[in-house]
Amino acid sequence: MDKLERFARAVDALNERVGRTVSWLALAMVLVTFFVAVMRYGFNWGLVWIQEAYVWMHGILFMLGAGYTLLHNGHVRVDVVYRPARLRYKAWVDLLGSLLLLLPMVAAVFYWSLPYVIESWSKLEESREAGGLPGLFLLKSVILLFCLLVGLQGLSLAARAWLALRGREEAFVQEEAVEV
Repeated sequence: MDKLERFARAVDALNERVGRTVSWLALAMVLVTFFVAVMRYGFNWGLVWIQEAYVWMHGILFMLGAGYTLLHNGHVRVDVVYRPARLRYKAWVDLLGSLLLLLPMVAAVFYWSLPYVIESWSKLEESREAGGLPGLFLLKSVILLFCLLVGLQGLSLAARAWLALRGREEAFVQEEAVEV
């Protein structure tokens, strides 16, 4: 196994671990949302920070789960063309798509969000709502983690595609996304 494949495996393992961990936020969101609804409509009682909590969980779940979704081919793509295609075609699509579309987009998001996150940290920004959650700067930092995880997964995807184009088809594992 060469360095490129080891890199891809390490990135895949990282996003697998992060994705499985943050997936528990989906259950937490359901439970907190249920609690908020019961307390608000059943007992006419509520707290702003609890309502913000499930919104924050939702953002964290989607941003930190994006690399996991890319790992498992869960992002939108034109499957009418891609799915029945030969491995070599898929490898070219993944390589060029990663290098020319995904990675520049992730770099742009990182570049434009970095000052936003730094400013939030400099103020130790909190929720604007009275009684809201403290630590909004931590939530905003998840944007940078999104860029890191998706960018690394894009590099892993490109590495696997490159290996496949170089004759290492076994490195180009194509796991189909689960149909819902």
